[in-house]
Amino acid sequence: MEQLPDLLAGFGAVLTLENLLWLVLGALLGTAVGVLPGLGSSMAVALLLPMTFTLSPIAALIMFAGVYFGGLFGDSISGILMNTPGNSTAIASTFEGHRMALSGRAPQALATSAIGAFIGGLLATVVVVFTVPLLAGLATSFGPPQYLALAVFAFIAISAVVSDSAIRGLCALLIGITLSFVGIDQITGTQRFTAGVPALFDGIHIVVITVSILALGEVLYLASRVGQADDNSLIKSKGRPFLSRSEFRKTLPAWLRGTAIGLPFGVIPAGGAEVPTLLSYGLERNIDKRSENPEFGKGAIRGVAAPEAAGNATAGTAMGALLALGLPTSATAALMLAAFQQYGMQPGPLIFERNGEVVWALLASLFIGLIVLLVLNLPFAPLWAQLLRIPKPYLYSGITVFACLGVYSASSSTVDLWLMIGLGLVGFCMRRYDVPLAPVMIGIILAPLAETSLRAAMQNSDNDWSVLASEPITITIYVLLALAIAWTVVRKVRQRGSRDF
Repeated sequence: MEQLPDLLAGFGAVLTLENLLWLVLGALLGTAVGVLPGLGSSMAVALLLPMTFTLSPIAALIMFAGVYFGGLFGDSISGILMNTPGNSTAIASTFEGHRMALSGRAPQALATSAIGAFIGGLLATVVVVFTVPLLAGLATSFGPPQYLALAVFAFIAISAVVSDSAIRGLCALLIGITLSFVGIDQITGTQRFTAGVPALFDGIHIVVITVSILALGEVLYLASRVGQADDNSLIKSKGRPFLSRSEFRKTLPAWLRGTAIGLPFGVIPAGGAEVPTLLSYGLERNIDKRSENPEFGKGAIRGVAAPEAAGNATAGTAMGALLALGLPTSATAALMLAAFQQYGMQPGPLIFERNGEVVWALLASLFIGLIVLLVLNLPFAPLWAQLLRIPKPYLYSGITVFACLGVYSASSSTVDLWLMIGLGLVGFCMRRYDVPLAPVMIGIILAPLAETSLRAAMQNSDNDWSVLASEPITITIYVLLALAIAWTVVRKVRQRGSRDF
């Protein structure tokens, strides 16, 4: 319980008029971006990164906390009302949520989504508050070999294990690692991938990369598809935006089961909440098959409740892994790490000692942000859905303008604008050929950590490579990685065999 005084101090820092306004603004922006198909919390954070340079660290991170959960809240609205999930994390909720909307129960589906997201996020944040300091204490025993092992685990797990195609995932990882190497090597002073351009001596700013690949790449891809597919109609949401007692009793176990599934995935570099949301949906469907009156396929409310709780629980514990270990387990978490770094803070075991007031304010803002988001989404979800009526040309042009302003404001360099165009085309091609984006973000953020850890380990051991896998922690990490790869290979072989028959 020694964390409670620190948490209360964090609430004191957040509960000021200025910081509450930033939190509400972040929640509004996160939800608005999440509602729009193809966008998500990672793009919202990417667009906001350059806009927060003038804010204090606490104000900026509090706003990002609202965006962090707000994107997940908004993702499901378009999926339920249009059968077009705002992000891949909302796919599982769309299966039964859209069927509920078609049967005239859209308000109940939206309410189930909002409450499930609140419960999953709240329980996950409670777990984070009481376990992150312990994890940070354990992480103090980590040295360069251990951090290298964690980085390799994240690289392989997100690129090869989670991606549909291991080759595409590894190609995306290579793109991210290559971009992170641009600039002057801090140890040898050697130029790397700069082509002799002075503006690249300090490397490519993380804002330029994220805004270009996530925002501009998405705009170019969506603009190229206008007119190629019929837009789904928006189902009107009329009725009570709350659940009856019987509906609440039916969904409560599903919320808790979804939360239990989502909690551990937040600390596993699995690329996001797609896996736990689909697992929780599958569990509820299997339970439903054994009931007397199966509901799945007809608009089962539990098929919405469990994935929503799982997705937000994963997002909550992912924040814990980021703070305690400095390990981003998803693209959005990687961008949150970049947000810390732009203020000179490095998440990891020492952040509670060096920047404790900022960290506890951030954790407190997660609690308040979840309440704000529940208030914004429970009664007003149908109003958020009206954002789907914005003409696409206006929407795309607006995002492009904000992207250009954000990139130029980062360093006032026209070279960055040209880089944005080039990287935006890279992002477009990645979407066109189904190359995942999460490995790029993880590669950009973790490649410097991996390189520094490898060099330090070699220098400390007189270039003895055995030091990289000589400690119990590193051996355990590599064994878990090997098991994950083996499980993935077996699963894909079985899937291919079932298709052959």
